Amino acid sequence: MVDYSMWDHIEVSDDEDDTHPNIDTPSLFRWRHQARVERMEEDQRDRMELDKGKKELQKKKDEILSRMNKLKVSGENLDQGKVVEDLEELEKEEREYRAKERELEKREKNRAWNVDTLSHVGFDKSVINVRKAEEKSEESEEEKEKRQQVFVDKYEKEIKNFGMLSRWEDSQSYLAEHPHLVCEESANYLVIWCIDLQVTEKRNLMKQVAHQTIVLQFILELSRSLQCDPRSCFRSFFSRVKTSDKVYLEAFQSEVCAFEERVRERAQVRLERARREAEEEERKARLGPGGLDPLEVLETLPPELKDCFDHKDVGQLQEVIAKMDAAGFPVVGVQILPQTS
Repeated sequence: MVDYSMWDHIEVSDDEDDTHPNIDTPSLFRWRHQARVERMEEDQRDRMELDKGKKELQKKKDEILSRMNKLKVSGENLDQGKVVEDLEELEKEEREYRAKERELEKREKNRAWNVDTLSHVGFDKSVINVRKAEEKSEESEEEKEKRQQVFVDKYEKEIKNFGMLSRWEDSQSYLAEHPHLVCEESANYLVIWCIDLQVTEKRNLMKQVAHQTIVLQFILELSRSLQCDPRSCFRSFFSRVKTSDKVYLEAFQSEVCAFEERVRERAQVRLERARREAEEEERKARLGPGGLDPLEVLETLPPELKDCFDHKDVGQLQEVIAKMDAAGFPVVGVQILPQTS
């Protein structure tokens, strides 16, 4: 039987991922690929620095051992040459390097395969990694809503403060002071707040909050791509945007503009729904005997009668009814009230 478990630890192709509806998928995939490449380059630099340091350490150790042998041959006291102290210091450094090497090997072992590594021959040994299944119970919609409400009740003021920031440095500093805000609950609140602001015609503030919403959404998507806690990668996001060129920042701003347009569309839908509900409430309040709507009944009347009601002319109404009755037209549902002086 073929064991396919070796393929469990592969970073799937970008086009198989589901992304948040407020995020432009191609832009996010470019971010993910760039982050993956930078992560691999960082590991490679760490490996080169580690190997270089080990070689220098071994060279120093060989020199001290050579000095020690010369002192022994000459019969001199080893302590006088400080050889023992130097050797102990080198052994301490050697233990530190071994710890760093174990940490680096662990990182390389747990790194997922991806499109940039599967096609390269760069290993002199085979390592099969089996990811442990994450046991996470699915939350019901009711549980999610409850968790969202508890979070908002506790941190609403802080979320709004973040939503009104405008500078990259201020946003990064604020999240560093309030890392608990880097989560889905904060992003969900900002989306709803944007729609509320558009509905109440606070358009300038909506644009500011929309910018911060996309900032937070991109951080969350980046954390999913890197498979890490979003609180540990938001600095990477800000480092990336602050050092990017004009074209890159324009691409980010285009995502903000697209989100603003979606906010305007959703706000319009909410306004239309509220208008329909208000009209329905008014219609129910107008209903007369038998559940008839006076306005609907008015539209079914002959033009002469309708004109009387439009002008609220009782005298004209009596004349029209009299003529219609004399002509043999049935008049149903019209009650003439006496004129008041």
